[in-house]
Amino acid sequence: MAGEMTGGCQCGRIRYRASVHDDEAYLCHCRMCQRATGGVSIAFKNLHKEDVVWETEPDRYASSPIAQRGFCAACGTPLTYEAHGHDRMDMTVGSFDDPWGFRPTEHSGCESWHRDWLDTSHLPASRTDQNPSLVQRWMKSVGKLPD
Repeated sequence: MAGEMTGGCQCGRIRYRASVHDDEAYLCHCRMCQRATGGVSIAFKNLHKEDVVWETEPDRYASSPIAQRGFCAACGTPLTYEAHGHDRMDMTVGSFDDPWGFRPTEHSGCESWHRDWLDTSHLPASRTDQNPSLVQRWMKSVGKLPD
């Protein structure tokens, strides 16, 4: 998986193009990432800052004395983790238009790791399009299911 990839926030206000050179990504479990995303971990792709071109710059929040996080102030999508003084940054895997080619290669921030959330493949699973109540709300509202 090498080449140019695109991505952005949920509402579409912020878009980017990124030159990606490999399929490696990682999961961060630190408490700062948990609080910033509301999740138990976040999947990141580390890239050179020069390899990312923003069509619209993200909003940024000084999340600590050592870093800032890019996000969309309109819809709340987390987009980046940017440590001060580095030529690289982390892009959220979920913000890429086609995130399926990335593979996790390591864990970071394991002091806050919720191991029970890593392998949930044994739990019951259902598809969005098999939830009649949810399908009805989407169809009534916009005439289709979300992407």
